Amino acid sequence: MRHSLLFPWVATALLAGAALFVLGLAGPAHWVWAAAAVPVAAHVALGVGRALAGGGLGVDVIALAAILGALLLGETAAAAVIGLMVAGGEALEAWAEGRATRALSDLMARAPRHAARLIGDGMEEVAVGALRPSDLILVRPGETVPTDGLLQDEAAILDESALTGEPLPARVAAGAALRSGAVNAGGAFRMRATSDAQASTYAAIIRLTQAAAAERPPLARLADRWALAFVGLTAAVALGAWAISGEAARALAVLVVATPCPLILAAPVALIAGVSRAARRGIVVKGGGALERLARTRTVLFDKTGTLTPGRPRLAAVEADPAMGRDEAMRLAASLAQGSTHPVSAALAAAAGERGLRLAAPGAVEERPGGGLSGLVEGQAVALGSEGFLRERGIAAEAAWSAMASVAAGSVAWLAVGGRVAAAFLMADGLRPEAARTVRRLRALGIGRLVMVSGDREGAAAPVGAALRLDAVLAERTPEEKIAAVREECARAPTAMVGDGVNDAPALAAADVGIAMGAQGTAAASEAADVVLTVDRLDRVPEALAIARRSRRVALQAIGLGMGLSGGAMIFAAAGWLSPLAGAVLQEAIDVAAILFALTALWPGTGEAAPGTVPSGAGLRDRMAEHAELRRLVEALRDAGEAVSGGPAALPAIEALRDGLRARLLPHQREEERLLYPAAASLLGGQDPMGALLRMHGAIESLVDRISALLAVARSQDGWASAGPELRRSLFALEALLELHIAAEEEVLAEFTDAASRPVVPVGALRQPA
Repeated sequence: MRHSLLFPWVATALLAGAALFVLGLAGPAHWVWAAAAVPVAAHVALGVGRALAGGGLGVDVIALAAILGALLLGETAAAAVIGLMVAGGEALEAWAEGRATRALSDLMARAPRHAARLIGDGMEEVAVGALRPSDLILVRPGETVPTDGLLQDEAAILDESALTGEPLPARVAAGAALRSGAVNAGGAFRMRATSDAQASTYAAIIRLTQAAAAERPPLARLADRWALAFVGLTAAVALGAWAISGEAARALAVLVVATPCPLILAAPVALIAGVSRAARRGIVVKGGGALERLARTRTVLFDKTGTLTPGRPRLAAVEADPAMGRDEAMRLAASLAQGSTHPVSAALAAAAGERGLRLAAPGAVEERPGGGLSGLVEGQAVALGSEGFLRERGIAAEAAWSAMASVAAGSVAWLAVGGRVAAAFLMADGLRPEAARTVRRLRALGIGRLVMVSGDREGAAAPVGAALRLDAVLAERTPEEKIAAVREECARAPTAMVGDGVNDAPALAAADVGIAMGAQGTAAASEAADVVLTVDRLDRVPEALAIARRSRRVALQAIGLGMGLSGGAMIFAAAGWLSPLAGAVLQEAIDVAAILFALTALWPGTGEAAPGTVPSGAGLRDRMAEHAELRRLVEALRDAGEAVSGGPAALPAIEALRDGLRARLLPHQREEERLLYPAAASLLGGQDPMGALLRMHGAIESLVDRISALLAVARSQDGWASAGPELRRSLFALEALLELHIAAEEEVLAEFTDAASRPVVPVGALRQPA
């Protein structure tokens, strides 16, 4: 309260004294100006006394000396202006910090305080702190989700901008995980609480932001040390000016312009602005110190599963006994997999559903955790699991099957039917769509070394590192070995570690900067990390780095600007070219300039661009959804190419495939070229950003036309002998090109969100102990 009243008091008294002086009442004017300065001197003296009691010398001693010196020399107007400068500096600092921490304040202001708990047929209003896991809660339109939970109704529309920085509401379906802090942007819905409010996502974020706001960053402490050195320099210049000129007024003028407000205020304001800027993008930085360390990072280490890859296995390929066929093998495997909740089983069941296969109910299912499962499907003995799991049951894979597994880039689930290996399912945890772009952006930001540190086997980790062009891949590392790898990198250069799992927490803590994928990561990782990404996007890592570097750069520039101007003013004052009153006015302008410059850290800088939003009519979501069907066409192309060796009997199946390509693939490409590609190109910029994808479209269409022409030749008399080999080559060429095109297109279009409804990312809970 004292701070808030001091500035208006000094400003009013200064103006009143000026009015009296203009009216010719110089004596009363000097008394009013003195009355303006004395309370400020008392306030500053208290601060200096507290600093001395704490064993330090407060930098405000210069301002105190300037006010007292002005009063002693009868320069009451200058004393009042110095008082205004000090009180105004404090007011300006409070405003600047409020502006810089607005995003953090908004987070805390939106924290829910009450909730509607459903009990039987009734409802009661309760404090959020009274909510417990399993409570049924009604979230009304416009209300904030009070705790983490699961959606009980068919659908809900949520605004998660406070958590993720994404501006568009998301539609989630029944059973979806809900995070506290999201706002209901649709109709009322019911949810089942899975945690109490203190252990929820939003409560954890608030604790992180409070810790961020409370921490004194190293750069701010460095500014304090500079300021203390500046006190000695100021005293030397002021005393020297007095000694040489014999004029005490020159020493006073030096003291007036030397008040180190820019040094004291600019650095923390710029760093807090950076923390605030990051928070608006779904990046919670645990204080200015973490932001500074992130800005100095030169090496980045990544975990693999859940970080560079989504952590959810998907079916990449199927190899089956020709006598059984891929679809039948898939049907039997997925039928048995219904009896398990293992991620591989879920992926097989999902893949069978995409193919429209009718699954049978399994019987007598037995599961060995980490090994596999066995049971009966339509009376047949079926086993699904690792090669070791089958071997324990006396089922050995043939040499060719084992060789395929040894070179597989992912894990292999084996299917045995009737005691014989019938199929192998290659499960891959593909790259995140934004992973390659993240790596390129980090390189562009000057990160010299990128390394993957994973507990996965070499065969699964190496292809990921090769695809992303990482500098090194450290596979099959235990948590202890991960820590050792992190420490080794930290010894070479400032290092950040990005991870999400419990096993990553020690490595995150060991790194100079730990970055946790908090949207789906574990509580242990979020607690150990210095930076927590509350949105499940890896491309927030280079964005966080860009924000940190810009904030640190602005802080240093603001210090340089303020102190450079103050240093120049000190020279002018020592030379007698600045009166104490003029110096006081000039120093006030310098303070304002330095702090306003520090606030520019709130503005977006290079490397911080958010994903663009394409118009809803461009069909981004629809085209991406069609990729699942296109991947089935890729598999059908491979089957058709292999079937060519069977002779002309394969013609009907290949012709049916050709018809499918014309009916599904080519219209898909035309719709992309008509609406989606132009919308994406306008956001990407450049002369022809979609040129490579368009050229692929042309090559794909040419291959479809070539296959059609070859089929016509193959149907002619004696035409199979000449057309068959070329048809096989064309089918395999189209398979490879189409698979490459889908991957390239998804990477480019991962840059964008759909204005109508952005894709919903499954979320987990970011928790910390209460």
